[in-house]
Amino acid sequence: MGTNIFAFIIVLGVLIFFHEFGHFLIARLFGVGVEKFSLGFGPRLIGKTIGITDYRLSAIPLGGYVKMVGEEPDAEVDPADLELSFTHKHVAKRMLIVAAGPVFNILLAILIFFGIFWASGKFVMLPAVGSVKSDSPAEAAGLREGDLITVIDGMPINSWDEMADVINGSQGRSLLLSVERQDSILEFTISPQKVPTQNIFGENIQRYVIGITASGESYSKDLGFMEAVGESLIQSYRVIELMVVIIGKLIKGDISTDTLGGPIMIAQMAGDSAKAGVGSLIFFIALISINLAVINLLPIPVLDGGHLLFFTIEAIKGSPVSIKIREVAQQVGLFILILLMILVFYNDITRIFFS
Repeated sequence: MGTNIFAFIIVLGVLIFFHEFGHFLIARLFGVGVEKFSLGFGPRLIGKTIGITDYRLSAIPLGGYVKMVGEEPDAEVDPADLELSFTHKHVAKRMLIVAAGPVFNILLAILIFFGIFWASGKFVMLPAVGSVKSDSPAEAAGLREGDLITVIDGMPINSWDEMADVINGSQGRSLLLSVERQDSILEFTISPQKVPTQNIFGENIQRYVIGITASGESYSKDLGFMEAVGESLIQSYRVIELMVVIIGKLIKGDISTDTLGGPIMIAQMAGDSAKAGVGSLIFFIALISINLAVINLLPIPVLDGGHLLFFTIEAIKGSPVSIKIREVAQQVGLFILILLMILVFYNDITRIFFS
């Protein structure tokens, strides 16, 4: 339990700091005054005031905020402070300030992935046969355990994932496989068969396979600086894409809301990652950082995405959304978030006591 709590504080602290620092940095870049930079909500525990900014650590560690001068459209701003007012900046600058929080969370993930790839390289699973299924195209063609697939239809194959993608993309047409067996290179013509399977969401899909399983053999491929940059961008994109797909499926009802987790689940996962090693914990921070970014960009009032929606409307129509509409929208958004928080806490408690 102690490990879970400590890891949770580390994870949440890093994510909140980067998110709020993004807002803070771009706000100051555009000359907006920042009154408070807080890690946590509620009563101030400790802090230091520098200039007009109160840098503070607050009692409730489930978030953070940056309080800017003239942040609310109806806020009264001293004429002498108009140059520091958020509301009085051009709408494009306000959009960039709001978007900076999620963007910095994504940048954090990219930096973490880059560090991992540059220091440890990229782990690649070899396209080596672990076993051959009975009555499969692979068995009929003569593939054996230990065979290493090196080429398919003239295309060099360097990993199990590359091989699986080529086979699935064949749509059942015959493929010419070059296979390394001991000291010999053999060729086999195999026609993949379509079989029912399930994807990571538990949905029934059809895939073309030849009936082999992986041996599990892998190697670490060293990456140069630019290769590590490229892989970090690809990894971040894949996580973002997965998050967007998951949210879409949740909205459509394709995935049960029982799969959602809250702070307790995050604490447990953070604790498990910490026990597995510092590297696992850092990787977990990158994943959660992207999750936080994507969720914050949802067009729900009170989230960054909601503010961006209002500013987009303002940019199109040439005038701000009325305060009345904003207030109603924010109340609806807050209600949605409260319901979501109740749901995830319920799921967390159910997993602990009834699973």
